[in-house]
Amino acid sequence: MEDTTYTKGIYTATIGVRATDSGQFQGLVSLSRDDGEADEATVYEVESASENEAEALDEARALAHRILGEIEL
Repeated sequence: MEDTTYTKGIYTATIGVRATDSGQFQGLVSLSRDDGEADEATVYEVESASENEAEALDEARALAHRILGEIEL
């Protein structure tokens, strides 16, 4: 599956999903900044786990939009 990314200015949010030990799924957002310096990303986790990958991906997508929406350029 290809990574889904969202950008705002020099920021890029990449969403993903990981399986938890309890058999559920958790959405993840990796936020990176492309300012010509070291490529360091911050990983954010969706607070709640989901029953399936599709729901977790939707939650990650919503989190990415919230994070990017709060960034002031």
